[in-house]
Amino acid sequence: MPPSLASRLLFHSQPAPRLFEDSKLPPELEAEIFDFIALALRAFVSPWWSKITRYDKDFLPHITAILVQVIRALVLRLQSVDLPELVLRDVPVIVTQHYRDYRNAASKTHTAYATGGSATLPSLFAQLQPHMAISAEGRLDREYYRQIVDHILKTCLPPEDYEPEAERIIIREVIVKVLIDDVIPKIIQPWFVNKVILDLIGSPPEPVFVTPVAPSSTSHNLIVLLLSILQTFSGMCLALMHSYKQAMATIRRVQQSPPLTPRPIFAVPAQLAPEISREPSTTSAKSTTSSISSVHNASTSSTIVQVTDTPGQHNYAEPPLVLLSEVISSHDRYASSITLATASMVVSAATPFLDKLLPYMLHNFLSPAFILNITRIGKRTLFPNGYPGPPPPIPSAEEQAEWRAKLVAWRGKGGIALVLPVLLGADPSHTLEEALNPLSNEEGNLRLVVFVLDRLLLALFPELAGHPL
Repeated sequence: MPPSLASRLLFHSQPAPRLFEDSKLPPELEAEIFDFIALALRAFVSPWWSKITRYDKDFLPHITAILVQVIRALVLRLQSVDLPELVLRDVPVIVTQHYRDYRNAASKTHTAYATGGSATLPSLFAQLQPHMAISAEGRLDREYYRQIVDHILKTCLPPEDYEPEAERIIIREVIVKVLIDDVIPKIIQPWFVNKVILDLIGSPPEPVFVTPVAPSSTSHNLIVLLLSILQTFSGMCLALMHSYKQAMATIRRVQQSPPLTPRPIFAVPAQLAPEISREPSTTSAKSTTSSISSVHNASTSSTIVQVTDTPGQHNYAEPPLVLLSEVISSHDRYASSITLATASMVVSAATPFLDKLLPYMLHNFLSPAFILNITRIGKRTLFPNGYPGPPPPIPSAEEQAEWRAKLVAWRGKGGIALVLPVLLGADPSHTLEEALNPLSNEEGNLRLVVFVLDRLLLALFPELAGHPL
């Protein structure tokens, strides 16, 4: 078997260093990460470095060694990240505030509050959610993310690897380029958001045309009807029995499991822990610190979603429920308001159990197979043919309209189909249309992504907000 690209380019056909030692991780994950690094360096460093010197073969391996140390340090820091707090509380709070600010801005258009009606919706929304990383024209500030990446490198690398300025700048610019030019501009597109949602919930079923058959005897039809009823009834009973057994087994596992404290997704070799976990530098760009601090204060404030915590409880289920209420505008319909108010009371009564169940489900969802799949998807997206592909073609207006129409026409299936009419009201299409509008503005989506990214960075590097690690 010929050596891989990473082996030839980064390690000169020598064995690659270990990134993780967790036996539960698939062995393909390290190979995928090194292959991703090899593709990125070949695409963004080799073209101009080969013009400087064609004989230096040690530059890319040295950059790889630095990246390996950064990855190991980031993996170790994941041990202190409270994933349930981040995913089940902070992110729903940020998305809820995004919906509220967008609808507030939309209500002011063409009024005296919009500078006599001349201010556009993006400019009104920007006034409600200012961020120093986004210019007045709606463009990302590269210097903002340069400062953040530079802080990450200074925190994760030993001084002898951080001091060489040329290597540090190369790594920093590669990361910033991929983030600002390749990733963020794509995921903020409204059509991309619609396509992702459609892939997650599934397209509505296509209409089935039944070929008419010749009429048969009444007795034959009666027998077929009885057998169909029996088959449906037996299938429903088997499904209920299976669901009951699975639910009881899950409840037992959750009740017997200890509280899920922050723990690593990956494991690093024990001998690396003292070096990686040294006291990080607390110096950072003041502008970056102040902006991320504001995100921390906004995302953890209970006044945004009016969530109050009881001592000893986290109320993980409450922020997602408030987010659902805001997305579907339940306050506009009496039935949906009563339904969600009842659900909120049930959630409050079951808070001790839900505070164990939801983190349990979250950690099971973030499985090694899921992370391996995300790594492969990212590699195929950024390097479809082994090199950065051309910008993906923007879907035609007809395709974008078709995706949105499918989302508006979605009604779910099973139990969801029974609950949706109560939540969405007499005109579900109008409710779903209104729910998609806050995600249909590119500049608004950009601010949402920036705030979520800041919250993630703050979880990994709390010293950015002025708090010691």
